Amino acid sequence: MSRIQLLPETLANQIAAGEVVQRPASVVKELLENAIDAGARHIKLIVKDGGKGLIQVIDDGHGMDETDARMCFERHATSKIRNTDDLFRIQTKGFRGEALASIAAVAHVELRTRTEDMELGTLVRIEGGRLVSQEPVSAPKGTSIAVKNLFFNVPARRKFLKSAQVEMRHIIDEFQRVAIPHHHIGFTLIHNGHEVYRLLPSNLMQRIAHIFGRKMPERLVPVSEQTDYIKIHGYAGKPEFAKQRRGEQFFFVNNRYFKSSYLHSAVMQAYEGLLPEKRIPPYFLFFEIDPGHIDVNIHPTKTEIKFDDEYTVYNLLRASVRHALGKFDQMPSIDFDITPGLIPRAKPSSGKTYREPKIQVDPRFNPFRDDRPQHPFPGQISAPQTPEEPPVLPDFPTVEETVPEPPQGTTVFQWKDKYLVTRMPEGLMIVHQHRAHKSVLFARFLDQLSRSDVNTQELLFPESRDYMPAELDLLEKHKDILHQTGIHFRIEGQTLHLSAVPAGVEPGAVLAFMDELLAHWSDDIPLQGDELHRFLANKLAAKAAIRTGHKMSTGEQQQLLAQLFRLPEPKYDPSGKPNFIILPQEDIDKKFE
Repeated sequence: MSRIQLLPETLANQIAAGEVVQRPASVVKELLENAIDAGARHIKLIVKDGGKGLIQVIDDGHGMDETDARMCFERHATSKIRNTDDLFRIQTKGFRGEALASIAAVAHVELRTRTEDMELGTLVRIEGGRLVSQEPVSAPKGTSIAVKNLFFNVPARRKFLKSAQVEMRHIIDEFQRVAIPHHHIGFTLIHNGHEVYRLLPSNLMQRIAHIFGRKMPERLVPVSEQTDYIKIHGYAGKPEFAKQRRGEQFFFVNNRYFKSSYLHSAVMQAYEGLLPEKRIPPYFLFFEIDPGHIDVNIHPTKTEIKFDDEYTVYNLLRASVRHALGKFDQMPSIDFDITPGLIPRAKPSSGKTYREPKIQVDPRFNPFRDDRPQHPFPGQISAPQTPEEPPVLPDFPTVEETVPEPPQGTTVFQWKDKYLVTRMPEGLMIVHQHRAHKSVLFARFLDQLSRSDVNTQELLFPESRDYMPAELDLLEKHKDILHQTGIHFRIEGQTLHLSAVPAGVEPGAVLAFMDELLAHWSDDIPLQGDELHRFLANKLAAKAAIRTGHKMSTGEQQQLLAQLFRLPEPKYDPSGKPNFIILPQEDIDKKFE
């Protein structure tokens, strides 16, 4: 008896659906691309429950007659490929021949369509890959296809879907990837009766602004380079607007979105020396190339592209972005006309004389002697002694002291604007000022959050920032939690207005903190109770703590050490990294042997 058997058609369709339909966003991508290929000028996407309940796409394209309306659900049926050569010169979007068949195999599908020259349209109903009915119906020109109860007959697949919030975020991602390059088409997105986007036909920059906020255009510089092989154009973000999270980075080839870590590295190299650590700039970059030079069939979802000359594309992309940044004064300039080693001096005005500044050095200075008078550090300009300003670091409740706290009255000095150095009986202690301050603030915020008693400061001039609709929904959903941390805001349109922040925290740090929270919440990571308090306290403390390069007064240095060693566990910061190290005298002595 033969062991090899042909699969039933229903099962074969469900297997194919595993490649095509990974989640509701996969259905959205297929249906939107089909609507574009149908010549639509306006497309409406209606979604319920993150796509698990309903995904409906309505377009005003050329529609289908009764024969095509039935044939489009057959496997390997397409209107876009006639021979093998067509497969390698694809110009259309939704050319996968089994997409609708795969979708219909795992959902309830209802299709209404009519061509311009037909009086009546066609209604087709399919459930789980089985044709239920086909009949004439009154319908406007174009196509409406509704996909309901996704994975109703594959419960193992349905249970692995994320929450409606997470699935909706993926749908918005796909919606944006289609809407950005096709800015000449109007798009509307409605979720659970709420209008998320209404995008009118426009140019590229207007479309970007309508999706990502009206301030986005001023944060971008145009990119444009062309060779006989490829044309690259679009926009790249100014370095100062780079963010810690990804989400505003887009590559398109012949108006089709694709991903490429290889080309992303080319963009990042163009920003070398311009970005803060772990920051990613926004970019919207388009590649126009002969379809014969690319292969779009290396991934089932067609989101990866292979160029036949990737080296050329990489180098041209890097150079074009670098050139755009330099052209619009986003890169430090160097005056190559200046003779090396010579620095031009300002000429004094007539009748005025200038004296060179005198630097006084005290040769008796010893930073490790406690009984010395207070003198400036070596090399520091002498100045009249004035009473020191009160330290600006926040007070902290007294906690039982713990070792190895430095002896009272020990001298502290700052090194490299990054470390505090002080004497210990067993050697030298070097304290990481950012981590130490972060630990102090973490304990303070955690204590206040547990008591719901965070001190706030009202902003005289509210800070404003534009967000995407999905992000605003997340912030509105977690508004009470953020209010508990001392963050108060209101939302108008696509703009968030920050009106109050935790005491001692800069508004810019709060906005950066909210960006991190959005990335965390978007991944649907559940947090509650003490775990949530620790997460929020850690993030707030990290944003509010003093950084490398911050010059501290003597009083601030001493106060920070005092506060650090009042903590129950001063040795490590909230991330488990050491706040200080001790260099034993024995190790120091060995260096001089």
